[in-house]
Amino acid sequence: MRSSAARAWALLVIDMQRDFCAPGGYAERAGMDVQRLRAPIPNIAALITAARGSGMTVIHTREGHRPDLADCPPMKRARSEAAGAGIGSTGPMGRLLIRGEYGHDIIDELAPQEGDIVVDKPGYGAFHQTDLASILCNRDISRLVLTGITTDVCVHSTLREAVDRGYECITVADACAAQDPQLHAAALNMIGGEGDIFGRVCRTDELLRMWGWALPERSGEYRS
Repeated sequence: MRSSAARAWALLVIDMQRDFCAPGGYAERAGMDVQRLRAPIPNIAALITAARGSGMTVIHTREGHRPDLADCPPMKRARSEAAGAGIGSTGPMGRLLIRGEYGHDIIDELAPQEGDIVVDKPGYGAFHQTDLASILCNRDISRLVLTGITTDVCVHSTLREAVDRGYECITVADACAAQDPQLHAAALNMIGGEGDIFGRVCRTDELLRMWGWALPERSGEYRS
């Protein structure tokens, strides 16, 4: 993909945080399979490399709350406590899902680089109470590629918000994950209903070919 065309796109990397992808974080304490949530990391890394190389905007989101929890709805906090991972409680990486804590930040494998954008969000959708819409508008971005976790919650919430705002969306099936494979599959199946009502679904290799990138055989690095 030429840089001029790439500028209309943004790659969204949703909530690939230590609290969701590292032992001892929120997800593991809530009974989720962290290894399952980590599964798309190599594909997301490949897409990030291609996006940066093509001049595409890369946007990372982080779910989390103010240290005083003033932006955390009581029902959300109660649900987290019932799951054994109370938001704001202390874990090995600091307070769970609290901005500024070690666990709140992006995992090292996908760490933002200069030129990337990080959007902090208090809810599941990336547009809710954030400046994401302004960022996309200011950059004349009209097309979004969605990756990250979880497919059925934060990815799908962001996708639905984006479609309602008129964005063309692609969800990358093997660059997303959910704690339950059945929920992952169901979330992807819903996207294509009614003539691709929530956009398109593709695989990492298909999208990279569309962008003009290829994966060398037996190599972990993509090249143009």
